[in-house]
Amino acid sequence: METNTPTRSKYDEALAKYDTCLNDAEVAAATAALIEGKAAENNTPDVKKFLFNCIDLTTLNTTDSDESVMRFTQSVNRFDEEYPDMKNVAAICVYPNFAEIVKDTLEVEDVKIACVSGGFPSSQTFNEIKVAETAMALLDGADEIDVVISVGKFLSGDYEAMCDEIQELKDTCKERHLKVILETGALKTASNIKKAALLAMYSGADFVKTSTGKQQPAATPEAAYVMCQAIKEYYEQTGNKVGFKPAGGINTVADAVNYYTIVKEVLGEEWLNNSLFRLGTSRLANLLLSDILGKETKFF
Repeated sequence: METNTPTRSKYDEALAKYDTCLNDAEVAAATAALIEGKAAENNTPDVKKFLFNCIDLTTLNTTDSDESVMRFTQSVNRFDEEYPDMKNVAAICVYPNFAEIVKDTLEVEDVKIACVSGGFPSSQTFNEIKVAETAMALLDGADEIDVVISVGKFLSGDYEAMCDEIQELKDTCKERHLKVILETGALKTASNIKKAALLAMYSGADFVKTSTGKQQPAATPEAAYVMCQAIKEYYEQTGNKVGFKPAGGINTVADAVNYYTIVKEVLGEEWLNNSLFRLGTSRLANLLLSDILGKETKFF
């Protein structure tokens, strides 16, 4: 126990710089007021085109195969040809064993290859396996890695173990982006969400992400509001800009506009680019495209 005390105090000291005692009802009220007051002005074609360019187009199915992932990637290639006046999605997100398939199939520029890794979606495996899986995905062509925090360790107060894992995975990624998923539905409270976001950033996260989409509730505006506040305060303390990615449960264009509104109002215009703002979704691309074109479109 004695050897652990100094490390624990390091994380407690980091959290002590921020207000992490949040009232869930107050967060919900502030989020609702922000959306009610500001979302309507962002419901424009230009914003929707921007949001399309922020999508991590995702396939994370048990039925995924080399052939299905190849077809999925070819649809992104085809988009450039059929819609030359629109910017493409930001990234294609797949399981790590498909990174090489995407790399070999992808023909367009400015679309990243993202892989979920580290025992996704539960994060319940040996740390050595998390590191090895991440390294193999990077070797096969991944530009970005999405990993889940050890939620159980966080909820048990074992911040050291949780943060050490993130740091080791970031060391493995080096200059390539590490997106750290908080699984906010499992964290339940605004205070927990803010603490987890701050610890993830403290440990080297390039992005903090709401959810895997495999557990309900997934992304919520309230979680997004808290995470964006954490990103803002962390930036004010350190000068480091960390990206934000809501994922899971983004079922409508209005949902996407709401997340855009939260980022714009809390973090500001500097975060309104796909280097700092992403949307993790499999269905939103067709919904946004249909809205932009004014007719139902099932392209992807």
